[in-house]
Amino acid sequence: MAKLVLLLGSNLGVKKNNLQTAIKELNTMVDKVVTQSKIYATDAWGNTEQEPFLNLCLIIETEKTPEEVLRRTLMIEKKMGRIRTAKQYEPRLIDIDILFYDNLISDSHQLTIPHEHIADRRFTLTPLAEILPNFIHPVHQKSILELWNECTDTLACKPLGNL
Repeated sequence: MAKLVLLLGSNLGVKKNNLQTAIKELNTMVDKVVTQSKIYATDAWGNTEQEPFLNLCLIIETEKTPEEVLRRTLMIEKKMGRIRTAKQYEPRLIDIDILFYDNLISDSHQLTIPHEHIADRRFTLTPLAEILPNFIHPVHQKSILELWNECTDTLACKPLGNL
């Protein structure tokens, strides 16, 4: 079984409900969630002219390939009403990012693992540091906690408790 690490985010609609729905869908369509971080509230990154996000990280143990996981997470996003456009950093009902798949390093036109912006974003590193502080990033060769301590992103990431 591979250890799959995902980041979920929502800044439209009833955000907590969106996260709960996504987790239920992931349990059905990908595999069972084994670990879940607290929910964190953060201002939008990249395009700050939008509502703040709620984010959390999950660990799922799966036998599905990264490509199959991507296909299924995109199906979940679409089923939940996410509309993808060419613009980046737009508001969204749900965003599901693949952060890690074990220690795999892979870069294709469809999927980059580990996610290329992990070390730059406090809203990703904070929930990751909660559930995987000692995990060594396979590219940076530093622990998640070390990356969190070195992160220059100044956006606040406030814990809101469990989902």
